[in-house]
Amino acid sequence: MRKVLSGVAAVLLSGMPVYAADLYEPQVIEAPVQETAVVETGGWYLRGDAGWSYNKMRGAHYFQGSNDNDVDFTSTRLKSGFVIGGGVGYQINDHFRTDLTLDYMFKSNFRGSTSGGGDVADYDAADGACSGPCTSTDIASMTALSLLANAYVDIGHYGSITPYVGAGIGGTYVRWGDLRNTSCSTVDPTDCDTETHRGKKSWRFTYALMAGASVDLTCNLKADVGYRFRHITKGAMFGYASNGGPGYDKGFYSHEARAGLRYSFNGCETASYIPPADIPIEPPVYK
Repeated sequence: MRKVLSGVAAVLLSGMPVYAADLYEPQVIEAPVQETAVVETGGWYLRGDAGWSYNKMRGAHYFQGSNDNDVDFTSTRLKSGFVIGGGVGYQINDHFRTDLTLDYMFKSNFRGSTSGGGDVADYDAADGACSGPCTSTDIASMTALSLLANAYVDIGHYGSITPYVGAGIGGTYVRWGDLRNTSCSTVDPTDCDTETHRGKKSWRFTYALMAGASVDLTCNLKADVGYRFRHITKGAMFGYASNGGPGYDKGFYSHEARAGLRYSFNGCETASYIPPADIPIEPPVYK
């Protein structure tokens, strides 16, 4: 009996490695890559801007005495003015957007001068000012309302800062105030005459070029700081009065430093997380 039990124990001990070697390892299933739902960055936005415009007038001319004598102003100067505006736009993708803007330039003062008239020998004080040679000082003011369609390229994102460039095209409604013309004789500076010419108003073709950067303030609010160049083309300036006029300006350039805000309606939408699919776990199988 003792020999039988010893033999059974020896067989059991010698079989244990066999059971360990036959342990089945289940197939390893790799977890799928975590994915995120793609949310488009496009959407509508509103903007508001304010700035200061340095204006450069390209000149002016008028008819002196008759329609055959078209004379340039000796000097022209259009002072700087405050600009405010707003608009609505659409962010097409991460790098391209468009908007429609309306901007108003507050009153900018104009000051110019002209010279002309007869020879010194022709001067007769009894005839009044400018019966001989004369010079004049011309004072007026101008306001402008621009409607532009614009397109921008957002160059890239550097933290919270996004630089951009853009261009726009449209029209500007220019309104000239009455021009006050004071002419004085060069022979007798006290011999002066003043005339008022009715100001003109008209729509002008306008194009613009922009560059700047936006700064993320919140998920849906951006600050916008930049520069805009506008070219407003020529048009009527003032009408005829007392043997002088009408007059026309040759257009002007507007160099603007601007700052504003842009509010995006879906700026706070973020990418949503999609959890991986359930992975079945197989229990170990022993053979």
